[in-house]
Amino acid sequence: MVVLNPSGDVAAQQGRLVVISTLLMLLIIVPVIALTFLFAWRYRQSNTEATYKPDWDHSTQLELVIWAAPLLIIIALGAVTWISTHTLDPYRPLDRIGVGRQVPEGTQPLVVEVVALDWKWLFFYPEQGIATVNELAAPVDRPIQFKITASSVMNSFYVPALAGQIYAMPGMETKLHAVINKPGEYEGFSANYSGAGFSGMRFKFHGLQGAEFDQWVQKAKAEGKALGRNDYMQLERPSEREPVRRYARVAPGLYDAILNRCVEPGKMCMRQMMALDATGGAGKAGLSPLALTEVPRGEQGLPMRTVAAEICTADNPTGAPLPARTTIQ
Repeated sequence: MVVLNPSGDVAAQQGRLVVISTLLMLLIIVPVIALTFLFAWRYRQSNTEATYKPDWDHSTQLELVIWAAPLLIIIALGAVTWISTHTLDPYRPLDRIGVGRQVPEGTQPLVVEVVALDWKWLFFYPEQGIATVNELAAPVDRPIQFKITASSVMNSFYVPALAGQIYAMPGMETKLHAVINKPGEYEGFSANYSGAGFSGMRFKFHGLQGAEFDQWVQKAKAEGKALGRNDYMQLERPSEREPVRRYARVAPGLYDAILNRCVEPGKMCMRQMMALDATGGAGKAGLSPLALTEVPRGEQGLPMRTVAAEICTADNPTGAPLPARTTIQ
């Protein structure tokens, strides 16, 4: 019922699409069901007054109805789908916050960086400099720009009252633009099964008035602690039904490091690897320029793992400034 009566403009438009599509399809389904019962009753064996034409095999008028009605409905559905696909593209910035209400000129969206962990949600607020676990808040009538990624397996970020679900995938960033129009507390969760703790991977989304949102931010800054890279590596470990946590400060570039799979100290970022591939790649014969380092796995008792740290140069052939490195021979 939340999908059909949401509190966000994007979700409301999506809900109307469900209703319109259902009504269009019922234009065929209802008459077919009704005629099925009518024919079964009219042409029953005991009804001797019904017309009996065993040699009848064609009716032009009936053929026109049978083919024209579904064709018109398909054209209507196609037009609605085409328009809504572009209008409600999750990557498309909002041009309105409600029916007949355009986004005020000069309004900047609230940027929220979302990370799906096992099995909890981590939210970064780069403008406010804070982060939260399993709690999300946004001002009413202010556009929101979500940047979404994951730490391990694929999940799906979904707040039914706000907008449709968007997948969260490791090493990739998906986006969603949305707005909440009514104050309140709404349910958010993962809509894609991701393992043992999936059922508890839920969070609360708070739609707040402007002043209330500012108070929420100040409360996070007053009560929270710092979220550094080592803290994140501990948080990243699988856990279930985590309570709400707030962080007053976030290590610079942490979300970017999560996205590029290089939170561990000294690990080469994915964008650096892609840049190397874009120039032709190292190949088996060119592995010697890679400096390696050992990094912890984020959990006590597990062996260290070896990762690529950087590309050696003529001035620094072994990557010496970085600890515990060797060069592949």
